[in-house]
Amino acid sequence: MTNLRSLATQIAVYSLLTLIAFFMILPFIWMLSTSFKPQDEIFRSPPILISPNMSLDGYRYIVDLGALRVLWNTFFIAFTSTALSLFFCTLGGYGFAKYRFPGRGALFAFLLGTMIIPSAVLMVPTYIIMLKLGWLDTYWPLIIPGAANAFGIFFMRQYISTISDELLDAARIDGCSEFGIFLRCILPICTPGLTTLGLIFFMSSWNNYLYPSIYLKSPDKFTLPLLMVQMQGPPGYSLYREWMGVAVVSIVPLLIIFLIFQRRFTEGITAGAIK
Repeated sequence: MTNLRSLATQIAVYSLLTLIAFFMILPFIWMLSTSFKPQDEIFRSPPILISPNMSLDGYRYIVDLGALRVLWNTFFIAFTSTALSLFFCTLGGYGFAKYRFPGRGALFAFLLGTMIIPSAVLMVPTYIIMLKLGWLDTYWPLIIPGAANAFGIFFMRQYISTISDELLDAARIDGCSEFGIFLRCILPICTPGLTTLGLIFFMSSWNNYLYPSIYLKSPDKFTLPLLMVQMQGPPGYSLYREWMGVAVVSIVPLLIIFLIFQRRFTEGITAGAIK
């Protein structure tokens, strides 16, 4: 009797999880299907998932519109900003976690305090700085300001704090320099945490619309969110098929990256929760 109850419970749980997973993946399936449909079948009633008139015309249109160039722009900005952020945030986290210096607590508290400042408050001052530097309509305003941020330093500081001091002392006795310790000891141990933080930074930069719309004016420098807005037409005349095509192009790289780093991402989240 107990086994039957356990089996029934498992069936109910798995059925519920399958149903939830279906509804979560349904929007992506519908988006993918819409990107192949003719324009007049998108709002057809009753709706159909697979159209007999599917074609690649929508993707040809967005390629002719410069989607490949825009995809490269988006990847370059996201990858560069993520790499710089990980490097400097790990350096900052290492300094706060393993070095004792006067005012360390106050400086760290001040750093955490900057996290409560709304980003809207910093838009105008940051824009003026970028204007004075001559960086408008370049990628630098989307890369440099976020190269070191409070959340990343806090995240890595908490992660590095769990590393044994004896390990670092042993490396010093063996003649390793401080920067060598950082490269050879800290970074390899922090790989799960770096993966987690890197995915957060990369997705944030990849999906960013506000700041590219402020700083980028030339169409050849646009990112994918800007391309989607550029394709927006008057009500009832928007290119919905092409819109969905750009959305698919935008999501697929993120899915691939997540699938590649899924294990380390899970390890980073789990380690952070345990430690």
